[in-house]
Formats: sequence, C-alpha cells, structure tokens
Amino acid sequence: MPDASESSANGPLAFDLTLRPWIPVLRRGGRQDELSLREVFAQADSLRRIVGDVPTQEFALLRLLLAVAHDALDGPRDTEEWAELWADDACFAPVPAYLDAHRGRFDLLHPRTPFFQVADLRTARDEVFSLNRIVADVPNGEPFFTSRMPAVDRLGFAEAARWVVHAHAYDTSGIKTGTVGDDRAKNNKVYPLGVGWAGTLGAAFVEGDTLRETLLLNLVAADTTGLRIDGDDRPAWRREPCGPTAAAARHPSGVRDLYTWQTRRLRLHFDEAGVHGVVLGYGDPLAAHNLHTREPMTAWRRSKAQEKKRGEALVYLPREHDPSRAVWRGLSSLITEREVAGQGAEAASALRPGILEWVARLVTEGELPRGFLIRTRVVGAVYGTQQSVIDEIVDDHLAMAVLLLHRQDREYAQQSIDAVGDAEHAVTALGDLATDLARAAGTQTEGPRTRARERGFAALDDPYRIWLRTLADAADPEDQRTLWRRRTHRIISRLGYELLAEAGDAAWEGRIVATAKGTVWFNSAYAEGWFRRRLSDALGLQDFSGTEADEKEPRAADPAVEADAAFPAERAHA
Repeated sequence: MPDASESSANGPLAFDLTLRPWIPVLRRGGRQDELSLREVFAQADSLRRIVGDVPTQEFALLRLLLAVAHDALDGPRDTEEWAELWADDACFAPVPAYLDAHRGRFDLLHPRTPFFQVADLRTARDEVFSLNRIVADVPNGEPFFTSRMPAVDRLGFAEAARWVVHAHAYDTSGIKTGTVGDDRAKNNKVYPLGVGWAGTLGAAFVEGDTLRETLLLNLVAADTTGLRIDGDDRPAWRREPCGPTAAAARHPSGVRDLYTWQTRRLRLHFDEAGVHGVVLGYGDPLAAHNLHTREPMTAWRRSKAQEKKRGEALVYLPREHDPSRAVWRGLSSLITEREVAGQGAEAASALRPGILEWVARLVTEGELPRGFLIRTRVVGAVYGTQQSVIDEIVDDHLAMAVLLLHRQDREYAQQSIDAVGDAEHAVTALGDLATDLARAAGTQTEGPRTRARERGFAALDDPYRIWLRTLADAADPEDQRTLWRRRTHRIISRLGYELLAEAGDAAWEGRIVATAKGTVWFNSAYAEGWFRRRLSDALGLQDFSGTEADEKEPRAADPAVEADAAFPAERAHA
C-alpha cells in the first residue's frame, strides 16, 4: 500500500484522502470511527452510516461518495445492472484501483492540485482569514452558541478536509473578498452570488440498514426517466483544476458533475501541525430554476411567479424544508407520484425527489421486496440575514416500507397521506379549543392556539411514524387507517382535557361573547362541547371515550423503544 504520511523528508506535506482517515462513520455495533475513502468502500457493509460534524456535512460527504461510486463503476446504466450490484457483496471492488488512478487529485495539501482547492489562490493583500469562514458550527458574529468559542484557530487535516467539502455544498452568501485573477471582483470585493448548491435544496435521500445499502439505493441508473445524465458526465477531479474566476457558463452534465460542483474557490493555509487559515471566494454559480432533470435529491415546486418574471412556460424550484414542520407532515411531497401532463393538461404543481422516483422504479420492477424497509432522510440549511449566516439546520427522517412507493399499488400510499390529513384536522380541533378557552377567559387567542397545535403535533409524531412503518404489514390499509383515526382521537382528546384542566377559574366562569348568531355565554363547558363535536367530525368518528378503540387496538409500546427496534443506531445520531 502506498505511503500516506503527512510529511516527507524530501518533499512537501501531503494528506492523501484515499488512504488517510478523515470520514467519520458509525459502525453497526454503535462505535464511531474515522476511515479513509478506500476503507469506507471496503467496509461499507459493516458500517451503519456516515455521521459528520453537522448533518449537512453528512449529506455533502454522501454525495462525494456517490460521485466516486458512479464514476468507479461507470454506472449503473439500468435496473438490471443495478440489481447485479445489489446482489454482489464485492460490488465496490473497482473502487481501490479507481482511487489509485486519481490519487493525485485527492491530496488535500498538493502543491499544484490540492483537493477541491485552487493552489495559488490569494487576495491582492495576501490576506489569510479565520477558519470560521468554512466551519459551519461557528456562526459569524454569533460565537457564544458554540463550544469552539470564540473562534477556530486551527484544524487537523482530517476535519479541514470535511469542511472543504461542506463549503462547496453549503457555504453562505454575502460579500466576499476578491481574489487575484477573479474578473468578478470590484474594489477588491465580489458581491453576493448565492449559497452553495446543496444549500438551495430541501435535500432528501434514502437510507438502508448499512452504508452499502444506502450508497446503492441512492445510485440512480443513467436511464432513469426524468433525469438527464450526459455521456461526458464526470466529477471535479476528472476535470481541469479550477482557476480563481468562474468557469465558462455551463449546466451540470449529470450527477457526478453536480455532486462535486465547485461553487467556491478555496485555499487552505497550513503547517506541519495542521490548518490555521483559509482564503475563500466564489466559484461557479448555479441557477436553481428547472434543474429538476439534473438534481435527484430534492423535491421541487412549480413557481408561477418565476414563470411570469422569466417569461418561461414552466419553472420548477427546489422545495426547501420548513424547520417547524416534521417530515411526516409533508409526506405527500415525498411519496406522491410525479404527474405527467398530457396535451392541454396542467403541469404538476410539485415533483417528489427523483431519488424516490428511482426507488419507486426498483420496487415496481421487483428489484426490492414490497416489505423492504427504508428511511427517508431530509437535511437542509436555513439561512438568515440575506443568506450570510446559517441560522438553523434541518435533520429529520421517516421510516417506511418501499411498498408506499409502488406505482401500481397506490392504496397504501394514499392511506398514509390521508392519515396525515387526519392528524392535521384533529390538531386544528385542538387549536380551536385553545382559542375558545382563551375567549372564555377574556385573553389573547393566538398564543394559546399556536402552543396547542405544537403540542398536538408533538404528541402525534412518534405514533404516526410507528404506524407508518408497520402499514405495509397490514392486509387492509383502510382498516389500519381506522385504527389510526381512533388512536388520534384518543391522543388529542387527552390533550384537550389537559387544556380544560389548565384553563383556570376565569374560563370556567366564562363571559358573554358576541358571535355571528348572537351573544352566548362562553365558558369551558361550552368550549368542551364544541371540541368533542369538532374532533369527532374531523376524524369521521362518533364521540366516544376511547374504551372501544382500546379494546380493538393493541396498545403501542413506548415509541422510542419501537423506533430503536427498526433502526438501532438511529438514536446514536441524535
């Protein structure tokens, strides 16, 4: 095996990413480790997943691994070729030779072609900036919310490599110092050109039980409908090294190109002890509109406003994640099949992620069994102050059987979507109760209503995830939906009675309130009656105490225990 040392007595420092440990992983037994690129692929079947310093870093590193896999395997071309890989325990055998062939481009410290960097990048004043500029868990101007307070003075080479990959994917926007040779610089500044490409996405990918399964499940075939992959698609390390300015305007040639898109120009400053500074500038910007045929790892929304502004007939933009909304509440955007508009028909208002279209194809064509369990992960950065800082990182998941993606068997998927609607309606009834109790007490209504809704969705979160994961095992999905409505009724009823108990004497005594039908004496008893009617109507059930449902439905175990039973390593990530 070639030497992977950080220094050489006869040459410059080196840090070979193909041989040096730098990718954090979680082993199936629960132990964390760091591995090289070569080791990750060799041990993928014994690894649970990548972990990363932050969830967005995990996504960026996964896309890097996928680019390596696509290029080393030169495929897959179709589902038949994919099925051969899935059945072959040694499917990643070509990767070591591939990494050896391109080893020079994976040296983080190479004097001429450093990994994902520009060797001679510098500012007119030869400034070297703090590593805060690339380390995402140290927000600029907000150093008090990190254990790295007040700044990042130095990084080891392994961690620095991870943040270089992350910067290309998620770097913030804002004014950046111009670099020598960048023709976009004006008065030594380059004005905002947007965040890194992955930062524009509501990222979604599929996880299996091991990292090997995860890599293969996200390894889309070149003949996937709706996804364009050109014959010359290749990753950044098989292209000419970047200079300080933007490359000639072009569209990504496919997923290998897109997963390694150079949205920034970087140069690390280092010594034998590690990295102590960075030069960071803009790279190749990428407009988000209508890249749904190139980017498979996000849902898309149609923007009629942009259609009007651009004068184009159809514009799709990435659908970003809402940090206040759990992933199961947006299930329809993940599992509803893409609609193909016929002649004269209206184009779809939303498109689910292409990666889930791909998995749907695998299950529909019988390459995956109907009961095969996957976990859909969603990750995203929420930017603030004109996209110059990362305010929040979204990280959520949803376990479900691939049956929900089956194109010819949509009943299970429809029941799962309708069950989300049941939850929404029931929580609305709970919010109405909070509003009525506040009116009875003569206080402001908006705060209590918002808190009650948050309380309702939080109480339904684990029960829904558990119900969804087991839905595919049911002979009749409609019966399972009835059980879900009864369970929802019981949970929201309990919360309603808690609100009534907490309302206090003012709400119990009540007051006269003007309504559209005249004045009524509004008190907690009046509010309770309306709540019971609204909740029963919302769920299509007769009002009942819950006894009947409890007799017919087996009582669920602790949600956390049930969730761990499906994915034992899941809680370790938190």
